[in-house]
Amino acid sequence: MKATLVDVPVPTLLPLRRRWHSTTFRLMAVYTVIFSVSVTLLMGFISWAVTGAMEHETDVVMDWQLIYFDSMPHGDLIDAIYGRIEHEHMHTNYYGLFAADGRHLAGDMLMLPPNLPVNRTGVTLDTLAVAGPERAPVVRVMAEQRRDGEKLVLARDLTHVLRVRQRIVNALILGGILCMVTGIAGGLALSMRQMRRLKGIRHATQLIAQGDLGQRLPAGGRDEIDMLVHLVNHMLEEVERLMNEVKGACDGIAHDLRTPLAHMHTLLGHIAERTGELPDQELSTLVQRARIETNALLDRFRAMLRISEIGTLQRRGGFAALQLETLIHEVGELYEPLAESRSIRLMVQTQHVGTIRADRDLLFEALGNLLDNALKFTPSGGLVRIELNATPSGPRVDVIDNGPGIPQADRDAVLQRFYRSERTQHVAGSGLGLSIVSTVMRVHDFTIRLHDAAPGTRATIECWPRILA
Repeated sequence: MKATLVDVPVPTLLPLRRRWHSTTFRLMAVYTVIFSVSVTLLMGFISWAVTGAMEHETDVVMDWQLIYFDSMPHGDLIDAIYGRIEHEHMHTNYYGLFAADGRHLAGDMLMLPPNLPVNRTGVTLDTLAVAGPERAPVVRVMAEQRRDGEKLVLARDLTHVLRVRQRIVNALILGGILCMVTGIAGGLALSMRQMRRLKGIRHATQLIAQGDLGQRLPAGGRDEIDMLVHLVNHMLEEVERLMNEVKGACDGIAHDLRTPLAHMHTLLGHIAERTGELPDQELSTLVQRARIETNALLDRFRAMLRISEIGTLQRRGGFAALQLETLIHEVGELYEPLAESRSIRLMVQTQHVGTIRADRDLLFEALGNLLDNALKFTPSGGLVRIELNATPSGPRVDVIDNGPGIPQADRDAVLQRFYRSERTQHVAGSGLGLSIVSTVMRVHDFTIRLHDAAPGTRATIECWPRILA
């Protein structure tokens, strides 16, 4: 009995692609961060060094001025201060003479700055109270206390120092930005060639992983990557040579043994015809068993040659646009009579998944093997389902039965050649049906997985290519 559900239209789902992250760009980003931090620290150091050097020079000048004023008699000090003020047309220096109690005595500095040391130590101040409508800019101040207790204070405008420092910082910023942009542009230009080489290597390795051992990695860089490419190519040549030798030997053995086995099968058939007329029933039974064993051997050799044939197909030579829904319904219709003869209910459930590129004959053979295997191990009155579902990554086919199932330890092994579980030794077969399915999946770069259906087995085919990182 076959039950078909109504197709549910679902938008065509394309395979997800993993983003390829480039180590070159990661290193470039790290380099940019390190360069930016280094330039920032350099600017800070140069600004501190330039400011400190100019402040030291200013302190030296003011110290000599204090020495000059110290050499004057007290009566001439006030006149000397005002004489200096009259000659300060640019107002780069300020002077102030204060009594011991802080009262202003002379000079254009109206107030004694609070907490100002009087030991000829230079101090930078942001504001200073001076005569005139304008407030003094940032100044460097130095003071001393004279023998009579009066305090003499000198201040020097630091505008020129700050201007020079700002110009140096601006030049460093512009130079740093220019160097960083030039470095990044140069690094990107150099990395593009490496990116193209790595893209070619990645494409070749994907083809090799899909089974095309005739591919070789592109060379020509004359660097460490090129040296590694030559080593890998040499390794691939040796692997291809050994694989061809092993394959040739296996195919030769299969071909050479199949012919005498076929002859033996024919001879056994003639013997069976002759022994059928004899009264020796035991002899007829032995001949019949020999024919059965010979048939099993021939089936195994045919399966081995079919696996070899599928594995040596030209890559994607028979690929075309394929509607999976139609293919699955055809497989279900083909095996429906077999299911009915064994009193097994066969259900086909499909969703619309659009078209894929695949070899129709190979997929039909693989799905037929899976369905035949499910029907073979499902007891009478059981249920076998073949489902086609749409997933975010692409179409997925599930073949589910409620038979004895496959132990978890055997699920990978049953996809290999000739493996048969001890629980299924009594069932006729060559042990190569699932091997053919696995080989077809490798040709398409699809994935087959076996799971527990509780009870039974769920064989899942993921019909989207495996993207290598």
